[in-house]
Amino acid sequence: MMKRSAVLAALVFSVSARLHRLGRDAPSAFSKPVSSAVDYVDPYIGNGGDSPNGSGGMIPSTAPPFAMTRWTAQTRQNYVSVTPYNYTDTSIHGFQGTHQPAIWMGESGQAIIAPGAGQVQPVFEKRGMSFKHEDEIATASYYSVLLDAIEGGQIHAEQSATSRVGHLRFTFKDTEAPYVLVEATRASVMGSDDPSNVTYSLGEVTIDPARREISGRNPERQDFIIGPSPAPSFAGYFVARFDVPFESYGTAQNGTLSENATSGEGALLSAFARFAKATPQVDVRIGVSFISVEQARKNLDTEIPDGTTLEKTAEKTRAAWAEKLDRIKVEGATDEENEIFYTAVFHTLQYPYEQSEDGKYYSGYDDTVHEGESYTGYSIWDTFRAEWAWQILLAPERIPGMVQSMLQDYTEGGWLPMWKNIVETNIMVGTHADSLIAEAVVKGIRDFDLQTAFEAVLKDATVPPDNDWTTSYYDREENVGYEVRAGLSSVYASHGWVASDIHSEAASRTLDYAYDDYAASVLAAAVSEDDWATKFRDRAFSAPFTIFNTDTGFMEARNADGSWAGQDAGWTEGDMWAYTFDVVHDVPALIQRRGGNASFVKFLDEHFDGGHNDHTNEPSHHIPYFYSLAGAASKSQERIREITKINYNNSVNGLSGNEDCGQMSAWYIFSALGFYPVDPVSAEYVIGTPFFDKITIDLPAAKQPLTITSFGAPKKPYIKSVSVNGKKLATPVLTHADIASGGHIEFEMSETPQAWASSTLVSARDEL
Repeated sequence: MMKRSAVLAALVFSVSARLHRLGRDAPSAFSKPVSSAVDYVDPYIGNGGDSPNGSGGMIPSTAPPFAMTRWTAQTRQNYVSVTPYNYTDTSIHGFQGTHQPAIWMGESGQAIIAPGAGQVQPVFEKRGMSFKHEDEIATASYYSVLLDAIEGGQIHAEQSATSRVGHLRFTFKDTEAPYVLVEATRASVMGSDDPSNVTYSLGEVTIDPARREISGRNPERQDFIIGPSPAPSFAGYFVARFDVPFESYGTAQNGTLSENATSGEGALLSAFARFAKATPQVDVRIGVSFISVEQARKNLDTEIPDGTTLEKTAEKTRAAWAEKLDRIKVEGATDEENEIFYTAVFHTLQYPYEQSEDGKYYSGYDDTVHEGESYTGYSIWDTFRAEWAWQILLAPERIPGMVQSMLQDYTEGGWLPMWKNIVETNIMVGTHADSLIAEAVVKGIRDFDLQTAFEAVLKDATVPPDNDWTTSYYDREENVGYEVRAGLSSVYASHGWVASDIHSEAASRTLDYAYDDYAASVLAAAVSEDDWATKFRDRAFSAPFTIFNTDTGFMEARNADGSWAGQDAGWTEGDMWAYTFDVVHDVPALIQRRGGNASFVKFLDEHFDGGHNDHTNEPSHHIPYFYSLAGAASKSQERIREITKINYNNSVNGLSGNEDCGQMSAWYIFSALGFYPVDPVSAEYVIGTPFFDKITIDLPAAKQPLTITSFGAPKKPYIKSVSVNGKKLATPVLTHADIASGGHIEFEMSETPQAWASSTLVSARDEL
């Protein structure tokens, strides 16, 4: 997902020389347990780029998988379109526990710790300390940097974290009297177009010298201006506990210090603690909560109790990453390829993130604390394509809780999430939670309230939003209700398309709704709601072609009266080229509309050779696999390798487009394995071209490892044959059972194009 209102420009995708150091450069105390897979993770990949749309939007953060809070060095003030760390910066202003799930989403309830020496500097612009990338070490579980203190000397800052607790250690070398500042509130930038458009959150701080604690409350939520749920009591609560007594302390507000103050409230608010000048080192743990200060303190005591060393915290978090990454063994990859691959896995296991704590969670939908498990940071328009499928394979233990969390959002707020960032934001189009739930069910995961799941999906598919005939629901429109399927009642339900003269992005909505109808039909069939299954199936297969213009051969938005709206109208982060291929649940029908296999392959050639494929954005991700479904598998193999080479590398610029909560990396992982979930709800995967000689995956839910052999693949992109457990495949399709149960997938590779997989596939409409 890029900023939907932005005009996508050509991307200059450059590779920068690496200056920073990685896990294999970390001190031995921070390399336990031993894991070459974790050592290959480079948290800087995807942080570069010359603009927000040209950046992967990732940060070098430390936290375990799916952590509530990710800790990163703070080089700039983050807001929508800006992350808290940017590789081009030369000063660090603190260390931030961030809840910003993607570069185009806002921050919420962050906690910030800023070390210093000498005069206390509460103002962001004045507290920055210079650093060099050569003095940085970044791993999945540990970060280290050497800072030049403002008044002389140096501060060695080290960082690790658990899900809800940050752990930092500052070593002072030849400095003035050391201090640590804890920032509660700051100026909050609204939107992305005007950094001077700010609001001021009113927070609180309390200093307890006897307990060596600074606690407080930060209600900042930058996305409050969009979405239908105000989350009125939302705040990020924190408790910072130090291992060294305070020599003095106070608060700061709007840059003015109040010595000896033990509390404060309001805007631009911080608290600080000074330590004796001879103090060589300060250790601070900061618990974070969305419920209360008391819960933040409990999180601290539970996850990193008193007496825990930074080394032990880092070991615990590294072990959590090793448990996942060590399940995958890659053979035949270069060091660069290993860094790309394992960092991709690292990226796919960060979002959605845990919103619950100690068995309960704050819901902004009804402004209440509930019992149960909850997640937030659902970038579903992006992640329903492949990220969810990958998480079902590698983190199946998380899926029931993630689905149940969406059902709780429905129960408390009235609808399933579209783009949840604490609460719904109305970002993107379509109700693709329908797809996530249906995919989980067809892949055998049902450990959630299945009847409520169908009820929620049924509402998505049948109930329009408020003021459906009069509200456009354009990108980030303010002061509107739940967007859900805007246009459902105006034209879509009766004629099959969303009207472009009523709703924004109407053509994309039409195609997205059709796929969501397909997902709804699959779920309805699974719960024996046969009449609904038939209704949604019929709509799913007819709706896409209501906007197929037979005169041009392209999809095109239509107005309410049926007239064509123009080839440039109605698209979401794509154009008529990308979206004409967006009928993933009925590819044979699309091929037929374009004149059959030979004509369709020519059309694909025109798409790629004409420069229309934009891999920086998700609507293009499945398109190279369409060659395989039109009897030209060797061309899929060529295009996939080309896309990989152009769009992925192991530099800070190693992602050509926004990571979007793991989708960019999920595409790479599946493509490296040799297959991709073109139609995720079908529980099938289209074969592409494996990248390496051998990959073995110890899937958590399988009784045996999944072994993929493709000897010679690094230099042989073409496939001569594919066998699953000794049985040769005639078509380029794997089932979920072929993969999820473990076993052996064997690719016979070739240096030259082969005629394998030239048969036509059956339409999904005939399989339902």
